[in-house]
Amino acid sequence: MSQQLEAVAHGVDAMRGILALKSVRRSLVPLSPAFALVAVQLVFFGLPAGAWVRAVVIGLLTALLAVGMALVYRANRVLNFSQADLGFVPATLSVGLIVFNGLPYLFGFGVGLAAALVLGAIVELAIVRRFVRSPRLVLTVATLGITQLLTVLALLVPRMWGEVAASQRINPPIDWKLTIGTFILNANDLIAIIVAPLAMIAVGLFLSKTTLGTAVRAAAERSDRTALLGIPVGWLSTVVWMLASVLSFLALFLRAGILGVPIGGALSISNLVLALAALVIGRLRNLPTIAVAAVALGILEYGIQWNADSPLLVAPFVGVAVMAALLLQRRGSTRLDQDTTASWRLADEVRALPREIAKIPLVRLMRWGTFALIGAAVVAIPLFLRTDQVIKVSAIFIYSIIGVSLVVLTGWAGQISLGQVGFVAIGAAVSAKCTSEWNIDLSLSVIIAAIAGGVAAFIVGLPALRLRGLYLAVVTLVFALSVTEWLLNGRFFSWIPDSRIKRLPLFGRINIDTPTRFYVYTLIVLAIVFVAVRGIRHSRTGRAILALRDNEKAAQSYAIPVIWVKLTAFTISGAVAGVAGALYTHLNYSFDTRSYNVGGSLEVFTASIVGGLGSLFGAVLGAAYLRGMQWFVTADEWRFLSTAVGVLFVLLALPGGLGALVIRVRDELSQRIAKRHAIKHEASKQKNGVS
Repeated sequence: MSQQLEAVAHGVDAMRGILALKSVRRSLVPLSPAFALVAVQLVFFGLPAGAWVRAVVIGLLTALLAVGMALVYRANRVLNFSQADLGFVPATLSVGLIVFNGLPYLFGFGVGLAAALVLGAIVELAIVRRFVRSPRLVLTVATLGITQLLTVLALLVPRMWGEVAASQRINPPIDWKLTIGTFILNANDLIAIIVAPLAMIAVGLFLSKTTLGTAVRAAAERSDRTALLGIPVGWLSTVVWMLASVLSFLALFLRAGILGVPIGGALSISNLVLALAALVIGRLRNLPTIAVAAVALGILEYGIQWNADSPLLVAPFVGVAVMAALLLQRRGSTRLDQDTTASWRLADEVRALPREIAKIPLVRLMRWGTFALIGAAVVAIPLFLRTDQVIKVSAIFIYSIIGVSLVVLTGWAGQISLGQVGFVAIGAAVSAKCTSEWNIDLSLSVIIAAIAGGVAAFIVGLPALRLRGLYLAVVTLVFALSVTEWLLNGRFFSWIPDSRIKRLPLFGRINIDTPTRFYVYTLIVLAIVFVAVRGIRHSRTGRAILALRDNEKAAQSYAIPVIWVKLTAFTISGAVAGVAGALYTHLNYSFDTRSYNVGGSLEVFTASIVGGLGSLFGAVLGAAYLRGMQWFVTADEWRFLSTAVGVLFVLLALPGGLGALVIRVRDELSQRIAKRHAIKHEASKQKNGVS
């Protein structure tokens, strides 16, 4: 009997050991991408011990920003591009108090911390809450406006002392130094190593151990059900933004002691990419994984910069890491993993007028009259505008083509691209190579550019077959940065064209080497793209793309091949963007990667949202609005509307974009005409009956 009991006890111990091993394995598996990143750094990009410690410190600061972005995403389902700038204003205030006024370190820190809490609450209450019922794409663009607004405020704060805070460093509060090799670490490094992990652990304990934190997590999972239980979801969102603001302040304040106050803006593009990459590796919600991944990415970045000939190599390595993380991750089954794109659609597709209304003579006259006015304006532009203005209008046509590519990918397929200019750059480089060195006809080079853009989009779109939501947005942003810094950089590849590009006569006969002739050519290409994409929309392929966007499972039940339809949407979008690149590089007579930076991608994305992704003409409206305001409006008070802050105010008034406003006006006028027509028709019937 005792032997049997002993055997049972051994069995129980064995089961406990197996369960413990499984628990450890479940805990370590999400962290495996971070371990892999550190392994790559140790093997290929070795660092001295002191540099490695400094890399960990920089990674911890990035982790603070990434965790703050994750909190906001969980609460509002939005990529918060203003995350770093939330702490920029209070950080510059603290620096001013400590450096310019000579006040104690802890006093300046306390004032900055209180300012961060207040600022986070103000931003959420005054701006974010205004977009609570708007599509998430609109709120994403709104965070870009918040970024610009906070950056301006941060640059104005030091003027209270008549100083400039850029590059200012906070002296360490205690005299402590540690020499590791050739590196000297001071108290600011020690404070960052202690404070940053403690802050992230405190956030985790707050979310898991407190009643308020539990309510925040519940609201993040299902805000509608949480509201039904009487929990104030709006105030929970305010708490999240306050936490995010505090984390951002800590990152910027600690950075000011180590590297100094950032110049210009709080978050560089490379830091933004690292934070977003950590979000992807952590699947946008796993805070420990996001934090560890951010530290690992920071270590890898520091190692590459230490060993490589150029820091520009960071982007492609991060891109490979993100792609690998997406392709190797298992498809999740939670609500967040299966997050549909419905909330990310800017607006429903524009519907045609009912036939009985469209046939009314006055409605038909209104429609054709609008087309006639547009045609007259297009003809008048080269006749009445200056040469430089004609060139700018040609550029607006090209930006419209890029907008059309986003309508296909985001408006139709429901997938988000923040790096569309990357495909534009590939089309531009390939087309420039064809015409400048191989003397290929421009029209043929435009087709080749479309093929190149489509192939690139096909490859980048592969990770989207694994996961949905914002993952593609992050992948495309990293891709765009990799394209401009590495793939199309003449320092790494010799085939990149760097000479003046010639505009050879079309088919050897038609000269287009004047602004007016190229204006006409660009307009014709825009019209062809417009008609072709419209034809795709009304084809079986277009209907399948929209069906996947609206309800993927229902589309699968009708035997629609999900993988190929998605890749088709990516490919079409990339091909259209490639056409725009071919035109743009010939408009400028040169290929320059600075014309295709990530900031340009965000501007194109913003223009498409302002124009409206519910229709193709929304792409034209967005490009005409954003670029037209910048180039043709001379009054400063009106040019303000083309800035990110101005766009923020436009979206507050028109969440559906300019396209939705045009459709609303069309429908209103059509309804009034239809009512008048019905009244006249009824009166005519009564008159005929009496007679």
